[in-house]
Amino acid sequence: MRIAIAGFQHETNTFAPTVADYEAFRIAKAFPPLVRGQQMLDVVRGKKLPSAGAIGVIEAAGAEVVPILWCQATPSAHVTEDAYERIAGEIVRSIAASGPLDGIMLELHGAMVAHHIDDGEGELLARIRRAVGPHVPISVALDLHANVTPQMVDKADYLDLYRYYPHIDMAETGARAARMLQDMVRTGRRPAKAFRQLDFLVPVNGGCTDFGPAREIYHRILPAIEREQRLAGLSFSVGFPQADVNDAGPSVMAYADTQAVAEAAAERLKTEVASREAQFLPEFYPAHEAVARALAIAATASKPVIIADTQDNPGGGGPGDTTGLLRAMLAAKAKGAVIGALIDPMAAEAAHAAGEGAVAVIAIGGKRFPGDSPVEARWRVLRARADGWIAVGAMKGGMPVDLGRTALLESGDGVMVALASRASQTLDRGIFQHLGLVPERLPIIAVKSSVHFRADFAPMAEAIIVAKAPGPVAIDHTDLVYRKLRRGVRLMPQSM
Repeated sequence: MRIAIAGFQHETNTFAPTVADYEAFRIAKAFPPLVRGQQMLDVVRGKKLPSAGAIGVIEAAGAEVVPILWCQATPSAHVTEDAYERIAGEIVRSIAASGPLDGIMLELHGAMVAHHIDDGEGELLARIRRAVGPHVPISVALDLHANVTPQMVDKADYLDLYRYYPHIDMAETGARAARMLQDMVRTGRRPAKAFRQLDFLVPVNGGCTDFGPAREIYHRILPAIEREQRLAGLSFSVGFPQADVNDAGPSVMAYADTQAVAEAAAERLKTEVASREAQFLPEFYPAHEAVARALAIAATASKPVIIADTQDNPGGGGPGDTTGLLRAMLAAKAKGAVIGALIDPMAAEAAHAAGEGAVAVIAIGGKRFPGDSPVEARWRVLRARADGWIAVGAMKGGMPVDLGRTALLESGDGVMVALASRASQTLDRGIFQHLGLVPERLPIIAVKSSVHFRADFAPMAEAIIVAKAPGPVAIDHTDLVYRKLRRGVRLMPQSM
């Protein structure tokens, strides 16, 4: 059995200020760089990634893995036409040149938008299908935030999605998709499939599976339907709402031995999700109120209060350098509090030039989001580093992280800023530890993240507060102007 495997991941926020060019995929940050062939196996194997889970299953079965290419870019605005065509083209050509294949395993996100193509994954699948013909089975592992399209469902024989947000089950999802692929190869049969889209958008924070409707759907209802109906697979995507494309939003995919069973299961899960629409509304506060609440709790707390700067989440396309929450922390004189990682290579360079222990006037952030401006002040440089570290926490523990030059600055009132030079959301406490802090002893930690931070920070937190400060990862979709979204889709969950 010869199985080709490839990965091409990008979550596209069409409202974000910066695009993803080829270089964004080529370099390493919080994920590995673009890798090919045997190097792909060496870099990906054993990591908490879908491809790694798939490789483990394929190799354990004694099959041959044909490594093609793996890459990922930090979420941003559109993938450039050059980057998409270079990477997608290489994947298709390499698969076509790989000789006889029994199956194809892909790790994709499901919400990729290129400048010239709104359905990045559907187009890639269509090209691969044309290259290999109708008889080679294709199985795909997708992100829980995929904006699944009819073309994706049609061109792939099987789609499987993460069931946790934070995404602590990426490798497990890849393993499920690989097992299904092996089954299709052995039996020569493809499952019947059914697809349903829902008619409202889910705020990113509302899809967290630690609590609320997402937890109930993913961890109780979906497994029960899958088990009772003896399905080959069942998936629910909450969608990625910061994408102005026709097919943005939640969807359901069911796979079964017969079309009737697949249709019934998909309709049942869709009904369960729709009945909980209003419960997907998250709780959030304006930046100044969020800081005031955090200070009040921290006054008597023994553990840190975590503030999520959700609208500037680099994991959702935020630039990572907006200053709204930082300004609120400075105005409140939140001594001992830290915000990070704020992505600003110019400020990090200035901190390194000044040197540890120096006090210098540095303009921080506010350089990439329209309407924002830098916070210029006198800062003491507490730490300045140019090396990487190893990630901690349930999502990426053990993976190398390289965010370029980093620095820890402190204002005259004791507010700290953790700077980094390469974009990545704050997935865990690693950046703060790297810069000499002990996160567990801090009163307030503000993170550039929406939900993924919870995997590492929630166990150590006194409370978690979601702040709404200016940024492109809108928690309230009515702040955005959609032009391509299909008619009839409600921009925010409503009571029915």
